[in-house]
Amino acid sequence: MSPSLRFVSFGLFLCLGTGLSHAAGNAEAGAQVFKKCGACHTATEPMNRVGPSLMGIVGRPVATFAGYNYSSAMTAFGGDGKVWDEERLSEYLMSPKAMVPGTKMSFPGLRKPQEIEDILAYLKTAVAQ
Repeated sequence: MSPSLRFVSFGLFLCLGTGLSHAAGNAEAGAQVFKKCGACHTATEPMNRVGPSLMGIVGRPVATFAGYNYSSAMTAFGGDGKVWDEERLSEYLMSPKAMVPGTKMSFPGLRKPQEIEDILAYLKTAVAQ
């Protein structure tokens, strides 16, 4: 490999590596973003509020948190066994009503991709207190 090609390859590696670490999100920043959600949800207690607890949401089947009365729209959305993985949560957090028309969730969504990445990092690390 020529020296110039090695240099370009190394530069590309650095750029991609930086992008991947940035895309991972920051749980501490996500805790701050979660304050937008905290009036209706908790992420550190298995307790429902206006919305269901989000503790353990990543990897959980849709509309299955015990004791929460989900809308018929959300129940139907999860009826085929969908799971809240990071990709699905990212899309949902961008526009809940677009993904699940008829959901009870009145939150319009997060517009900044970094906020979504950060809140996902927080939700993956949030534990009961």
